[in-house]
Amino acid sequence: MLKVEEQTPVTFSSELLAKFDEIKSRYPEGKQKSALLPLLHLVQAEFLWVPTSAMDQVAAYLNIQPIEVYEVATFYTMYFLKPQGKYALEVCRTGPCCLVGAEKILSHLEDKLGVKEGEVTPDGLFSFRGVECLAACGFGPVLQISPEYTFYENLTTDSVDKLIEDLKNK
Repeated sequence: MLKVEEQTPVTFSSELLAKFDEIKSRYPEGKQKSALLPLLHLVQAEFLWVPTSAMDQVAAYLNIQPIEVYEVATFYTMYFLKPQGKYALEVCRTGPCCLVGAEKILSHLEDKLGVKEGEVTPDGLFSFRGVECLAACGFGPVLQISPEYTFYENLTTDSVDKLIEDLKNK
């Protein structure tokens, strides 16, 4: 079963649809389904998550079944199925990072931001979650910020505090 958090239906702007058209034009006739991942990235960049109503519209745009979009959106962890903060902080929580303090970083984020994992701060700026391997085992604990996927290594609570302040001041 698709587990998403739905709010009011979204509407695609003419600018977003123009981007859709440009991406879809890269693929030969009959192969436009190949545009699905980049279209979902655009939706997420626009709304900070991928609502079901947006997935349905993408399916209609590509002339595919909605389930085909749901399968992709639920398979890849890079697509958020519920609202996220402007800065979605993702901390590696696999063994090597946990050995050097990832759980401490996750706990610190909860305290610093005042929300639990998966929740959004009241100002809408931050959410955080633990994720599987970020492929930097020798530099843990590591964190990436979605949707730009900027990457931070060798985290400490002090470096996380500085990162949060820098993001607040952006």
